[in-house]
Amino acid sequence: MKRLGFILCCVVLTHGDLYITNPRGSNNRLNGNGREVRNNKRLFDSQNNNRGGYNVGDPMYYYEGSTLSIEWANQHSCADQNANCELILQYMCDDKIRDGRTTRTIRDNQDRNTGFGMHEEWQHYLYCRTRRRNQGLFLADQNLGRNDARYTRQNAGGTKRGYECPEERDYYPYWHHSPWKDIAVLTNDVERCDYYQQESFNVKSRWSCVIDRNQLNRYYRRNIVIPDNKEDCENFKIRGRSVGAQWTEFPAHGLPPPQCIKAPWSRDNHNGNGIGGNFNTYDWVIPEGIAHEKCVLRMRYNISTNDYDSWNTDASSNTDSDTDGSKIDLLKTFNFPDQETAEARGYVFQNNPDVEVFPDLDVKLALAINTAQFGRTFQDRSHVFEIRQRPAELKDVTIHNLNVRGKRGNNQQVYPAVEYDFVPNTLEINTNDFVHIQWTGSDRNPRNNAGNGRRGTDRNNMVMLKNKVYPEGTPGLAYGGLDVLGQYGANYPMHLDNVTRLIGASTETRAVLQKMALLAPPRYSGSMVLLDNAKAYYDVGPLQFAKEGVFHFMCTRNNAFTNRSQKGRIIVRDASSK
Repeated sequence: MKRLGFILCCVVLTHGDLYITNPRGSNNRLNGNGREVRNNKRLFDSQNNNRGGYNVGDPMYYYEGSTLSIEWANQHSCADQNANCELILQYMCDDKIRDGRTTRTIRDNQDRNTGFGMHEEWQHYLYCRTRRRNQGLFLADQNLGRNDARYTRQNAGGTKRGYECPEERDYYPYWHHSPWKDIAVLTNDVERCDYYQQESFNVKSRWSCVIDRNQLNRYYRRNIVIPDNKEDCENFKIRGRSVGAQWTEFPAHGLPPPQCIKAPWSRDNHNGNGIGGNFNTYDWVIPEGIAHEKCVLRMRYNISTNDYDSWNTDASSNTDSDTDGSKIDLLKTFNFPDQETAEARGYVFQNNPDVEVFPDLDVKLALAINTAQFGRTFQDRSHVFEIRQRPAELKDVTIHNLNVRGKRGNNQQVYPAVEYDFVPNTLEINTNDFVHIQWTGSDRNPRNNAGNGRRGTDRNNMVMLKNKVYPEGTPGLAYGGLDVLGQYGANYPMHLDNVTRLIGASTETRAVLQKMALLAPPRYSGSMVLLDNAKAYYDVGPLQFAKEGVFHFMCTRNNAFTNRSQKGRIIVRDASSK
């Protein structure tokens, strides 16, 4: 039989990525000044392209009850017929969480070594590497190295990445306890929402076999495997000695079930826009009562094909050989007369099968199939941020977060990260709402990346745009008759006399506008022209918008017409008219 040297079908699950753009997703990056991530095993398994992610900046903070726009790019489709998709948003807060100071992967039992970055703590990984893996999972023809929860179809070699548990990473909802708290599930199949919400660890407790941590630290290198059921747990011994194993309930987080909604549409093979030409976002209303100085956000992107029934395919379809293929029956799917004919024609679920599409031709075509990636999970996580209680003066008000995404460089230099923009780019609020304006950046971008100001630096500011040019009496175009202050098409900022005249700014408001433009405390010198003397982090604090209208603004440093645009708008509507 001849074997043609081309691919019949480029299966979209071979290479895929997920990148959080706001808050800044790390993709395992810390503070490197190169384009590649220095260590993609530093904190977690992303499965992403190593050029993604943003350097750590000063910690951001968000108020309880405020709305944070989570923005991301996933390379392959959601809400589309080409792949099944779930996007899972979670967060975790703990005193031990840290970004760290080194890009090396944390070593065993180093919870207190603050030089290493850490999300999950050592005990989480310790139980993972000593707990029996789920024996009922479909592995296709992947041969796992051992029988503990470090080894999965996607991680057959049991590779360690931070203190993440590979089995917990790859599957949701997970059947053991997890430190991660669910925010939302965005799915192609909303009929599964009841299942996701009922099985969430937010609301449902989990049981596990628990052994004293000191005992585990003593024996874990001997590759012990702890049972995953009550009877075997209570009889468990190590080298003939009882170690006091107890079948223990881990209470649920005691939070509401995650929101479960239809996933936003995105196209295949494109890290970027959804419907309408914008990045997909989820507006997270940060719960009350969870204030903590050290929190982190996690997003996972689960995708699978329709080549087999993934929800009802289990270990009974596995095989012990990576040459025979799995036991998935493709006979009925492709209407062959018998299994022998299907196998002879190459219709076997295995790595890179050669299929005979035309029975009357002595030719086969190679399929780019990797059974470890049908389906597959990609991931990104934020750097550490803080959740704060509201001050008394903001107790009962609505707060929206307005941030900056992206990093220095042109599109080719920063990809698959993005260039600068405001998030949200268009923010719609009501009168008397507050907007918390805040951003951070890095001084360790690659020094030859394009941009203005001192090489390698991120800087941002906000300045009102030039007056509108519409004649008096012209309706407010798409803004429902609202008065328009400035416009997207302009590239000169409005000078302060016009700003104060149009919005009736007081001395206090004038000072705020000056701070946003010059990044107080300013150092008035030549380098201030490009904001070089300012810090990469800036916090304006919550500002109240009491006047109805549309306010356009720009960043003077990064807005370079024909090269890149960094502009935004806030649409303020009269709350009393609702």
